[in-house]
Amino acid sequence: MGSGDWNDGMNRVGIEGRGESVWLGWFLCATLTRFARLCEGRGDQIQAAAYRQRAAELGQAIEASAWDGAWYRRAYYDDGTPLGSAVNNDCQIDSIAQSWAVLSGASDPGRATQAMESVADRLVHPSDQLVLLLAPPFEQTPRDPGYIKGYPPGIRENGAQYTHAALWAVWAFAELGQGDRAESLFRLLNPIYHSDTPKKAAQYMVEPYVIAADVYSASSHVGRGGWTWYTGSSGWMYRVGLEAILGIRRIGQTLRIDPCIPKTWSSYQVTYRVGETTFQISVENPAGVNRGVRQIKLDGNVLNGNEIPLLDDGGRHQVNVLLSAVAATTG
Repeated sequence: MGSGDWNDGMNRVGIEGRGESVWLGWFLCATLTRFARLCEGRGDQIQAAAYRQRAAELGQAIEASAWDGAWYRRAYYDDGTPLGSAVNNDCQIDSIAQSWAVLSGASDPGRATQAMESVADRLVHPSDQLVLLLAPPFEQTPRDPGYIKGYPPGIRENGAQYTHAALWAVWAFAELGQGDRAESLFRLLNPIYHSDTPKKAAQYMVEPYVIAADVYSASSHVGRGGWTWYTGSSGWMYRVGLEAILGIRRIGQTLRIDPCIPKTWSSYQVTYRVGETTFQISVENPAGVNRGVRQIKLDGNVLNGNEIPLLDDGGRHQVNVLLSAVAATTG
């Protein structure tokens, strides 16, 4: 882990060079797997195989060493003491070790599902409109995890909502096919709904039309936003909404459609533009499912699979998507 990973506030967990990050293990699994696909696209099968083997070894090591019984631990200090474990007084669970267990695709599916249930149970506070980064905040531990402990409990990374990480959790729920939960949490994070009444606006205290990096959980400041115009979280929120929930994801010169939506959504439409070309996408959900593409038509022609060729002909194209409990076999 060195002097920090994504959470640079944990800059003393592995300061002596021996501490390890469980989250970074999952992230490295995802990175190696994606680079393996890049190598295969360039015809370098040897390097692709090496990356895949390393990712598999990392995944096995994490499963053997980091499972805490109901979620994955966050890290290990230099002396081997766990962080993000039920045995800790502070920071018993951290969300990103759970969300990236799912997003990496490298974890045991049953454990990953259980880990996200622990996130929903321990880190999601619907009444306060918060999805916390970790809990409980650092307050009592004699250990020094880094400058994160310098923040008061419930402020910024120290047990508040850190929106960047909260959006990863939403994406993880969508990857698990839990469309109702993913959409409800996306709505919970939407700043508009933190300020849609005078009382809530007075509590939130920041702009309701941009993303805030963090929202406090400290008892004296519950629901107060901090550090707005946060572009990293903004970009992730756009991607989570468009790609993870609405299921519209560009891959090269194709558009993949694979929604994960609430069962109560009977239909929705998306206008997607590529250069001067417009794709009018209509998604129908007559069976009331969360996920499952039954059929896609492009200009009336049934496609094999759920990818649309992105024609750049300056025209207008109609895409009709039918969801069903029984998905079509993709080509």
